[in-house]
Amino acid sequence: MPSPKGSPRLLEVTDLVTSFPIGRDVLGRPRGEVQAVAGVSFAMEAGEILGLVGESGCGKSTIARTIVGLEKPRSGTVTIAGRDWSTLSGKELREAKREVQMVFQDPFSSLNPRMTVRELVTEPWLVHPGLVARRDWGTRVAELLELVGLSARHADRRPTEFSGGQLQRISIARALALKPRLLIADEAVSALDVSIRAQILNLFADLRAELGLGLLFISHDLSVVRHLCDRVAVMYLGKIAEIGAREQVYTEPVHPYTQALLSSVPSLFPWRVSGRKVAIDDGEVPSPADPPSGCRFRTRCPKARPHCAEEEPLLELRGFSHPSACHYAAADMSLVAN
Repeated sequence: MPSPKGSPRLLEVTDLVTSFPIGRDVLGRPRGEVQAVAGVSFAMEAGEILGLVGESGCGKSTIARTIVGLEKPRSGTVTIAGRDWSTLSGKELREAKREVQMVFQDPFSSLNPRMTVRELVTEPWLVHPGLVARRDWGTRVAELLELVGLSARHADRRPTEFSGGQLQRISIARALALKPRLLIADEAVSALDVSIRAQILNLFADLRAELGLGLLFISHDLSVVRHLCDRVAVMYLGKIAEIGAREQVYTEPVHPYTQALLSSVPSLFPWRVSGRKVAIDDGEVPSPADPPSGCRFRTRCPKARPHCAEEEPLLELRGFSHPSACHYAAADMSLVAN
């Protein structure tokens, strides 16, 4: 769903680098650093759902936390609706941050158990006074709870009285209270039962349709991402390995890492899968504190050649329908399950 003609993109991330210090010497200086995000660029249009997938520790959550301002990038830019957040401060930055909200993995730890649902949902309006007139708070809380599939009668209960799925709905209602343009869901369904997970995924789809909300959906579950997302970005060790429209990535994977991920997904109809498994080295993923030279995936890649250690592949089109970061990218249609 492209942005209206002449409108800026909803989100643009350009050459983003976010690192963390490792240890300190006697003078308090860092001994080294971990580049959790190592030069990532991507964009989202208004109303789009982009899936960000990859193994644990690949940098997905760090990207999310950097976008919302919980982590400070070492370099690169994050632009929301045409505004570069690094150029903003004070009231301008606070107003800009209202447009991007985040739903975390564990609602049990992200919601204060001492507060009622009403207090949790209205707290953002204390930080952003004037967004909703106080006389309308009760009505607006009821509307938000109804929007996420809860009842207004839940407003005076506390988090300990709800199930995990209900708590995640409350987290979403709290995020929507600020009328954001972009919602970031960081593994927001991974801790839920399968049936509840489907309900929350359907809720995200409904919110996009009803509110025109953009969603950056972070997950390690490829099946869930295929069900929900318009486009998919695959990450490995702090970088994007492949990005494209959902069906492009799932039916024409061109990066060996993407092919390996897809070949590992269990099929409901294994007798229909005509392809082979893509074997990669099952050893430990290299440390982001000391990544391999050249291509970061080369130490586990079945297609690796000497050139892969010498030159880092750029994320670009290589004769296929979407970009990938592999010197020897080749579509593997045999991985497609009917």
